[in-house]
Amino acid sequence: MQYNVSLKPYNTFGIEVFAKAFEKVYSEEDIINFIRKKPSDEALFVLNGGSNMLLTKDVNAWVMKLELKGLAIISETSSEVIIEAKSSENWHEFVLYCLANNWGGLENLSLIPGNVGSSPIQNIGAYGVEIKDTFVSLEAIHIPTLETHTFTNEECKFGYRESVFKNEFKNQYIITAVRFRLSKAPHKIHTTYGVINQELQKMGISSPTITDVSNAVIRIRQSKLPDPKEIGNSGSFFKNPVIDKKTFQEFQKQNPDAPFYEVSANEFKIPAGWLIEKSGLKGYRNGDAGVHTKQALVLVNYGNASGKEILEVAKHVQDTVFQNFKIHIQPEVNII
Repeated sequence: MQYNVSLKPYNTFGIEVFAKAFEKVYSEEDIINFIRKKPSDEALFVLNGGSNMLLTKDVNAWVMKLELKGLAIISETSSEVIIEAKSSENWHEFVLYCLANNWGGLENLSLIPGNVGSSPIQNIGAYGVEIKDTFVSLEAIHIPTLETHTFTNEECKFGYRESVFKNEFKNQYIITAVRFRLSKAPHKIHTTYGVINQELQKMGISSPTITDVSNAVIRIRQSKLPDPKEIGNSGSFFKNPVIDKKTFQEFQKQNPDAPFYEVSANEFKIPAGWLIEKSGLKGYRNGDAGVHTKQALVLVNYGNASGKEILEVAKHVQDTVFQNFKIHIQPEVNII
């Protein structure tokens, strides 16, 4: 156990805060032993990839840093494979591993920051695909009882950037492994969402493979999104707001050229990045905290911003968007 440890290397925003106590765990047994030895009056803080959080203060808790690694094929047929990835496998490296084996389903989710174990918590998604589309089940340790539970797709209650682990079971479970059902050729290719088709055309590809789709997504993301190793960030900071039909109709009257996606007969999704950019905040900066110059959805730490300073920028963005469009945008990241 280490004490008063800087968490700057362990969060992609690069925020300098300190943990009261800190230890890395490498197995389910390590997790159970850590919880058992933690004094009952000390809080527990579980840290995995550190990519979906904004730390605004020192962590007055015993911090458990997950380092669970490993991949295993659970079952395989002529048409599909079910693969299990341990919680601390890097997400993008896992996607590339699947592509190298010609297993389809995750290619649209290339280059999303973070680790596998965090992916079901917020049902990560991009370019028309979400985790729930290939997710089979996960294993998780129940913190109060130290029992291992299996959660099926249905039991996770996936929604738009939502799951049961962000709501009723928040902070009650530690996800240790996730299983996915992936296709073998011929694959179903998803290229109609966003600008994937445009990027494929630029690449001179008319009949894309899953690897081609992944490469197109990587090119798109790299052209707009900063590398956390170079500029501190947590990817998309805000969720795209979903509004009802009446609100949408009023919004469209005022903004006829605004992009939107029809979720249902009474629900419409508006790109938060468009709302922020039209509010004149793309590239906005206050000290070392700001909105990225190429992608308005991303808040960045240009060097030594505190979590509180980034949160102030986030609130300024929310307030300005609401003043301009009467639409609330909510953070996608966990604010701690």
